Amino acid sequence: MRPVQPAPPTTNTKNRPRRRPDLTLPLPRRDPQLAVPLPLPPTSNSSTTSTSHHQQLSFSDLERVQRIGCGSGGTVYKVVHRPTGRFYALKVIYGNHEDSVRLQMCREIEILRDVNHPNVVRCHDMFDHNGEIQVLLEFMDGGSLESIQIPNESQLSDVARQILNGIAYLHRRHIVHRDIKPSNLLINSKKSVKIADFGVSRILAQTMDPCNSSVGTIAYMSPERINTDLNHGQYDGCAGDVWSLGVSILEFYLGRFPFAVSRQADWASLMCAICMSQPPEAPHTASNEFTDFIGRCLQREPGRRWTASQLLHHPFISRNNGNLHQLLPPPRPLSSSTSS
Repeated sequence: MRPVQPAPPTTNTKNRPRRRPDLTLPLPRRDPQLAVPLPLPPTSNSSTTSTSHHQQLSFSDLERVQRIGCGSGGTVYKVVHRPTGRFYALKVIYGNHEDSVRLQMCREIEILRDVNHPNVVRCHDMFDHNGEIQVLLEFMDGGSLESIQIPNESQLSDVARQILNGIAYLHRRHIVHRDIKPSNLLINSKKSVKIADFGVSRILAQTMDPCNSSVGTIAYMSPERINTDLNHGQYDGCAGDVWSLGVSILEFYLGRFPFAVSRQADWASLMCAICMSQPPEAPHTASNEFTDFIGRCLQREPGRRWTASQLLHHPFISRNNGNLHQLLPPPRPLSSSTSS
């Protein structure tokens, strides 16, 4: 029951005795102009301390062990968290970033920290240290699948299934990778295959490149992404990821880049091979299931490509629903040239 405020006094009741002598003040009235907002939760200094869900990490507790990869976007180091002895990968992103760019990167990487899937490399945190953006990632001790040949279809089916699980998860969260390729597919000693660089390259492209042009090689990009005149200028990032997956899986099977040119060829040669030639196909030695799977991925028209969720039910994938990790080749020793 709400308290009843006493009626305002009148001249006729000025000398009237109070009913409750112990009440000497009227109930307070709320003035919206004097309302004070609640204080925001305190923010931590990301250059010294950060929180990643259940574990608090301090940048000062990270020690660089060795460099494990480098590229146009930055350098990756293997680091150890001294208090726990746990290893991580630390990606140092090149460039002098303006405040607006830095803020956008921080916001997007904060979203990526919530990505949690067994087939996606975990993004634990981000540090802004001495003017450098440094992203703390899950460490994959087997390195990348670049230059790996997997001619056995049962092994390749398991690799494709794991990658598709990660891609389908990202797409459900409206995250497009945009850079699926063998060097961004990592393996660990447990023979789990995980997608790496699923956000950093996209963030860099959106925040640092005023023309929103492509970062890195175009070898694994879909035709409509390279040539914007195709598909009426429309680009579906999810369909683009499926094309890149198909090129990567076919490369694993063949042991070489599946187009008629080298993946290190110049831009014009790659553009002609990808945009003006027919999509590559599986060789006649492949099974019907694998041939059809590649065909579903490498459709010139993006609308005809299967989605990642549909491909998970393709016979080439569903025929090996069991755990086939033991069929995968052992991971290579990690070297300084390994991507992360």
